[in-house]
Amino acid sequence: MEKITSRSNPVCVHLKKLGKCKSYREEHKQFLCEGKKLLEEVLQSGVNIDIVLTTECLEYTFADHTCVYLTQDSIIESISPLQSSQGLLFVCRIPQPSECDLNTGTHMLLDNVQDPGNVGTIIRSALAFGIKSVIVTEGCADIYNPKTLRASMGSTFKQQIISKNINEITELKKSGVRFIGTSSDSNSIDIKKADFSNSIIILGNEGQGISEKLLSMCDEIVTIPLSPDCESINVAVAASIIMWEASYSKSPGPCRTTLFI
Repeated sequence: MEKITSRSNPVCVHLKKLGKCKSYREEHKQFLCEGKKLLEEVLQSGVNIDIVLTTECLEYTFADHTCVYLTQDSIIESISPLQSSQGLLFVCRIPQPSECDLNTGTHMLLDNVQDPGNVGTIIRSALAFGIKSVIVTEGCADIYNPKTLRASMGSTFKQQIISKNINEITELKKSGVRFIGTSSDSNSIDIKKADFSNSIIILGNEGQGISEKLLSMCDEIVTIPLSPDCESINVAVAASIIMWEASYSKSPGPCRTTLFI
């Protein structure tokens, strides 16, 4: 196993750029991940791992093409885009997008949701509640941003995620797909009365909500009833409530106890 002792090593420079810059990730078709938990999720998913940088010997089996390097904590910390480094960084190849039938099942569309933590949390909830796909628009936080990946807790590698621009979404609407918008407007339909089957549910930007263009495409608008003392809730929380309602409230599956962390 080769040892890296300098922050200026080309491998370190490459990893740092992957963690910081979306355009660099897109150019190299790679992204940066951190920690053993995420590594285990990636190994199970079959996503290609190109580089591993670690402070200790690992008891995992990697593909022949994977380059594994040993280094010290200070170098990991200098590269990591996160506040608390975990002594392990690795580089994955961005997988090829797969096809998904958007005319059937329940899907979530994120319209310019910019906070990586919110996007990652929504992806995690979508997987938990059986949502068929998560569609992200151009203005959304990058799904391969290290903060998005950490918030998703590995769900990015299991949940179907699709990128669409506004023209593609317009064409999708023309094909007859049903769009359901979300709003805090008191005139909207209570989510408990809405039918979310075979539809795309749209969640808007944290501050501005759904754009006028997408709002005009919606067949109906739903809202989550809130206490009079509360004006709004976090978009990831709202998404999770709506996805639970869409997936389980009408036909609940077997009960299970879950610990949320």
